[in-house]
Amino acid sequence: MGKMSVPVIDMKATSSLSEKIVKACSEWGCFRMVNHGVPTELMSEMKALTRSLTDLPMEIKLKNSHPEPGKGYTPPNMAGPHFEGLSLYDVASPAAIHDFCSHLHVSPYQREVLEKYTVALYDLVQFLGSKLMEGLGLKGGDLFKDWICQMKMNRYNYSPETVGLTGAVLHSDAGFITVLQDDEIVNGLEVVDEISGEFVSVDPIPGTLLVNVGDVAKVWSNGRFCNVKHRVQCYKPLIRVSMALFVLAPKDEKVEAPPQLVDSDHHRRYIPFDFEDYRKLRTSSRSPTGEALQYFLTKSS
Repeated sequence: MGKMSVPVIDMKATSSLSEKIVKACSEWGCFRMVNHGVPTELMSEMKALTRSLTDLPMEIKLKNSHPEPGKGYTPPNMAGPHFEGLSLYDVASPAAIHDFCSHLHVSPYQREVLEKYTVALYDLVQFLGSKLMEGLGLKGGDLFKDWICQMKMNRYNYSPETVGLTGAVLHSDAGFITVLQDDEIVNGLEVVDEISGEFVSVDPIPGTLLVNVGDVAKVWSNGRFCNVKHRVQCYKPLIRVSMALFVLAPKDEKVEAPPQLVDSDHHRRYIPFDFEDYRKLRTSSRSPTGEALQYFLTKSS
């Protein structure tokens, strides 16, 4: 029998927080955070900013394009007929923020909102990293320090004709974790229960953030974490927006499990690989749900 609903974790809990996070990553590959520290007013401002920027004329949004798929603007009919999304690749780069804001004619106020929001999520991500290390018994170091992070602002252009259709096809995220602010009014996110294989609707809770575990986390944890498969369905004929910070991978290091997570009971499952090579392989091999990880399995797996 499958599970019923995605775990909800109070990030201000003083008891067993790291254990709860690791358990959720292992059993579900996702969890919802309450008391996460990102101001609700800032979240509302970021949602309004996303709606405003995705309302821009197509010729302006196309200035956010990037030669590599997934790193810039995704126009309708690329990832799906009803989906489009703007992208800020490497949020820690002042040059990247400058280019994003310049291309989209972002106002000083909008830029301030964007910068405050990305900093708030980045700080939360660092805290999450420390708790993941703690929960797995790893000592020292900042897990996500200097990792590449990408902000995406998504829009689903739903109408009465799209109800019941898919807005985002079934996939896993390529990176380590994704911190998602989903639409608190228009739901539609569904995750796969690894036990039953059934889809579970992830109903929104205002003021909360959702964490999805990706392919890199599965490799880094030496198979302990679940790279959750998920999709977005159209439940209502209303425009749906969401914002997501993707914590992708180390900038100058290979993706691999730390030696502390490899022992006689947990043989190394994956050979080290470069994240950009993996992301390209996911695309070329048409592996939206992480099937490409099989190419990096060790002989003992």
